[in-house]
Amino acid sequence: MGARDADALVERVDRLLPQTQCGQCGYAGCRPYAQAMAAGEAGVDRCPPGGDAGARALAKLLGVPPRAYDRSLGEHHPSEVALVVEADCIGCTKCIQACPVDAIVGGSKRMHVVLEPLCTGCRLCVPACPVDCIVMLPAPGPQGAVQAEQTRSTS
Repeated sequence: MGARDADALVERVDRLLPQTQCGQCGYAGCRPYAQAMAAGEAGVDRCPPGGDAGARALAKLLGVPPRAYDRSLGEHHPSEVALVVEADCIGCTKCIQACPVDAIVGGSKRMHVVLEPLCTGCRLCVPACPVDCIVMLPAPGPQGAVQAEQTRSTS
């Protein structure tokens, strides 16, 4: 496979991933995981946010046997977004530092806000919060590449 073909495969694999950038797969984000799968260095079963449907879609694309996602890496949750409970936020900035996609804004000792369209639902902000003022809510619409790809293919 040439470099151009390899790059195209990485792009296709990456588009199927939910883009949470959560790191539960053991890679620094969705793109490095996609590169490892395209190179045959990682299995299709390492993405809890993608769940079994994501693992099946990846297996089909890569021409490998389908496998359920590895539940030891984390739970699969429906698409979610974070919400900061304003009354409880102390403005510590720990959630801002934990967010891999810069979806949380706010200043030190000021209330923070999640920019919903940017939030991937990775949940990394939740354990970072010392006062437990972040809750996860169902996403308002299709979120993540697997859901977006399914939406495109049925349209």
